[in-house]
Amino acid sequence: MLAAGVAGGAGAAPAGDKSAAPTLLSGSQRVEMLKAAEADAGATAKSLALGAKEKLVVRDVVKDEDGTVHTRYERTYDGMPVLGGDLIVHKAKGGADKGVTKATKAEITVASTKAKVSPAAAEKSAVSFAKSEEGAKAKGGAEPRKVIWAADGKPVLAWETVTGGVQKDGTPSKLHVISDANTGKKLHEFQAIHTGSGEGQHTGKVELSTTKEGSGFALKDGERGGHTTSDMGGKEEGEGKLFTDDDDKWGNGKPDDPQSAAVDAHYGAQLTWDYYKKVHKRDGIKGDGKGASSRVHYGKAFVNAFWDDACFCMTYGDGEGDKNPLTSIDVAAHEMTHGVTSNTAGLEYSDESGGLNEATSDIFAAAVEFGAENKEDVGDYMVGEEIDINGDGTPLRYMDKPSKDGASKDNWEEGIGNEDVHYSSGVGNHFFYLLSEGSGKKEINGVKYDSPTADGKEVKGIGRDKAEQIWFKALTTYMTTNTDYKGAREATVKAANDLYGKDSAETKGVEAAWTGVNVK
Repeated sequence: MLAAGVAGGAGAAPAGDKSAAPTLLSGSQRVEMLKAAEADAGATAKSLALGAKEKLVVRDVVKDEDGTVHTRYERTYDGMPVLGGDLIVHKAKGGADKGVTKATKAEITVASTKAKVSPAAAEKSAVSFAKSEEGAKAKGGAEPRKVIWAADGKPVLAWETVTGGVQKDGTPSKLHVISDANTGKKLHEFQAIHTGSGEGQHTGKVELSTTKEGSGFALKDGERGGHTTSDMGGKEEGEGKLFTDDDDKWGNGKPDDPQSAAVDAHYGAQLTWDYYKKVHKRDGIKGDGKGASSRVHYGKAFVNAFWDDACFCMTYGDGEGDKNPLTSIDVAAHEMTHGVTSNTAGLEYSDESGGLNEATSDIFAAAVEFGAENKEDVGDYMVGEEIDINGDGTPLRYMDKPSKDGASKDNWEEGIGNEDVHYSSGVGNHFFYLLSEGSGKKEINGVKYDSPTADGKEVKGIGRDKAEQIWFKALTTYMTTNTDYKGAREATVKAANDLYGKDSAETKGVEAAWTGVNVK
């Protein structure tokens, strides 16, 4: 059903080398390709000369228009997951090898798979660390699992402990702590709850895809995999109650009607689904045609929004005084993109890969916002521009010059992986702006920009449409869980070569834009 709502399409795919662009797979086609890859996993592992104790587990598959298939695998060793061992096999139509992209080049082997540190000791240490990082409400979660940690060079037998509780700002916490199974030393940590910020009720009158149920209607999108939008009613647990309405006319654009925030969230999910399907030929977050879900009115005066893979859902708070639901277009697109990233490259939410994860969500949030052509929330290269969290009307982040927010980084520098991922993302955001629009002063949709470069040299943009295609192809076919900024440069150059040819203006533009943010 197309219903009216009071709250605020995505554009067609840009021109390029269609042979290297992704093709749209139906749900059944994707399932068959995954089954075939799984059946052939043993032979693939052998062809890659993996060890006798190693096995491949199929995670995702992307097919190009020319028949090239990119199959993403996770790796196990003696039955244990290898974190940082993921890889992508590239095969031409007909099965000829076109190479492999690996998260690590190290040989996967450990002296013994018997841990000297008990799982109970590993959990106790992880919870203690989580409390120091996340706050006193951190607590234990599932029993630690034994893994091989391969993301930092030589593989190590380790425990992976996932702690629970809530973070200091009230967001749920699922902190993964990796510790050496023989010494107990913490090796790594990353947060599985991906957060963003925004403010809803800015999209005006829009059309919503709803479902007829009984004598009324429900916010369930039958055209987009059954995506649902539910009311948490101030609670922090559970799935919430599915929004229903008698006359299929939703909200009034004001916070006094709980449906208004639901309209924004549901509409944002529609826009994001349509963008990925029309522009990148991806049918849903996982590419399997199945919808996610949105939960609004989470908690009390919760000033945030977050994506959680566990519930495959976006969750939105109501902001200061429960009067500013965080349900704007760019927030919806940002959160759903965390799901896309999780089900493709899986960029770990820490270090430089975490910055790239956040940048990816900001990049496609901008893309969706531009594509929406919503008069109440026009496209721009700012993040959370509708919010007044700072109290002066400024946005959360700027893509043309990230440092304008007072914390984000314009350019790559040593140790940037130690920054909060929302600030280290500035490098990726700045790169995307330069690649799309170029350096210097310009005005777009009434917004003035002035983007600098690290070396002061001019960068000419190739256009946002092409920049989006390059980033998406790099994300889905060349980036891995631990890709850093140098790796992102390599991935996007490969993607540009595939789409537009080596020595093309687009490839040169990619190289110039990365140099412009000091990634060489």
